[in-house]
Amino acid sequence: MKLFLKCGGAIGKKVVTPKNYAGKGKQTVKQLIRQGQGVTNIEISDKNIKDFESIARKYGVDFAVVKDNTEQPPKHLVFFKGRDTDAITAAFKEYSAKHMSKSTEKPSLLGMLRDLMEKVKNQVLDQTKHKDRGRDL
Repeated sequence: MKLFLKCGGAIGKKVVTPKNYAGKGKQTVKQLIRQGQGVTNIEISDKNIKDFESIARKYGVDFAVVKDNTEQPPKHLVFFKGRDTDAITAAFKEYSAKHMSKSTEKPSLLGMLRDLMEKVKNQVLDQTKHKDRGRDL
């Protein structure tokens, strides 16, 4: 009887399989549409989409990324649920702030190297040899 009661709790519950699991975070467009909450999209032309994915996961947004190769350079379409509009705008604000700070923060290393090479070329080297054995009389 105890075994029946333990198993009886599982009867009638929906079994979660990878096929019908909605989950959180990155999904396919088909999985987003199946949830029936409306889907909207935003176009991103940036090639560094992985940073956005990590920020969107942080905000708990369900999204799908589709690459559009018909245009040059290729663009990414980010689909998300209609109810996640506020969260997605916050995620985009953080993403754009992070992306802008990365580009303005670091100077070019190759440029610095070229400048230093020019300084070394223009420097006059002292080519005279000084023979001194260190003995004083």
